Amino acid sequence: MIYLDYQATTPLAPEALKAMLPWLEQGHANPHSPHRAGRQAKAAVEVARDQVAALLPPGGRVVFTSGATEALNWAIKGAGGGIITTAIEHAAVLDTAAATGRSLTILPVDGEGLVSPEPVGRGVGLVAAMLVNNEIGTIQPVAALAEEAHRAGAWMLCDAVQGYGRVAIPGNVDLIALSAHKIHGPKGIGALWIRDGITLPPLLHGGDQEGGRSGTLSPALCAGFGAAAKLMAARSEEDAAHVERLWSLAIDRLSSGWTLSGSATQRYRGNLNVRRDGLDVGRLMSDCRDIAFSAGSACASGSGRPSHVLTALGLTGGQARCSIRLGFGRYTTEAELVEAIDRLREAAEGQRP
Repeated sequence: MIYLDYQATTPLAPEALKAMLPWLEQGHANPHSPHRAGRQAKAAVEVARDQVAALLPPGGRVVFTSGATEALNWAIKGAGGGIITTAIEHAAVLDTAAATGRSLTILPVDGEGLVSPEPVGRGVGLVAAMLVNNEIGTIQPVAALAEEAHRAGAWMLCDAVQGYGRVAIPGNVDLIALSAHKIHGPKGIGALWIRDGITLPPLLHGGDQEGGRSGTLSPALCAGFGAAAKLMAARSEEDAAHVERLWSLAIDRLSSGWTLSGSATQRYRGNLNVRRDGLDVGRLMSDCRDIAFSAGSACASGSGRPSHVLTALGLTGGQARCSIRLGFGRYTTEAELVEAIDRLREAAEGQRP
């Protein structure tokens, strides 16, 4: 299997697995217990917290959650006032914002998938935007959006799930949502970074173990998240250079008959969303079933609806359905990528009458 679905999830780093194993095999104590074993587990959690925080702005605290979806729900539901977000956000933002029943403004994006910061009106309490889009990889002007939010007295929430450790997070945001399994860490854990001075009402009640968030933490998951974050920091330049090489290879091999979706420059290069007129993506997946790639967001797969991200760019439903997303990164080899793309191209050509 050639794995090209890094936006859906990333392979677990061996270093993250190694950090987790002692807490899965022997370190079974509750990190919130006062005895020695509990304190040891708590110490592992705090080491991980510091490792995650090292890639975030100063002046805030990391609260572990079950994942980015919980973090986004907590931030959105905990903020007051109206909400402004963009048309290409993840469903965890769009659906949660709609569920609050509060005033909701959705900013459009241009044909490259980029939003233009606008003055924030009165009564708005939260502006929410992705740093890096999960379907097309575009990098949004989060710092400028935060400036507009602050002029109106609103908070800025940054969904940094796809960008954490890869794209610098602006220092003027107020809330940051993260997910471990998008940075080669384990599934089932994420975090919400909360700027000092901000207090959110609890989303979950029942113990307040995390100071605003209730629930017993898993030392194993925390340790894996921390190790993955530490590795992202240590390998930042190496990973970026590798992704750039892979991007150049992919773009060169898909230069004829394929159209890129999203900005070619203002984007994370490990996300390649392309379309081919008349392409039957379902048939392509069947013909290349040992290549893992995506027809859109994994969270919306099976819905039958065209991608809301691609249609927000101005694509028709038919064009959106002719699109595929290739996601690659640290553990993708050049040989794997070349083989996969050549086979995808051959299979796509075979669909022509």
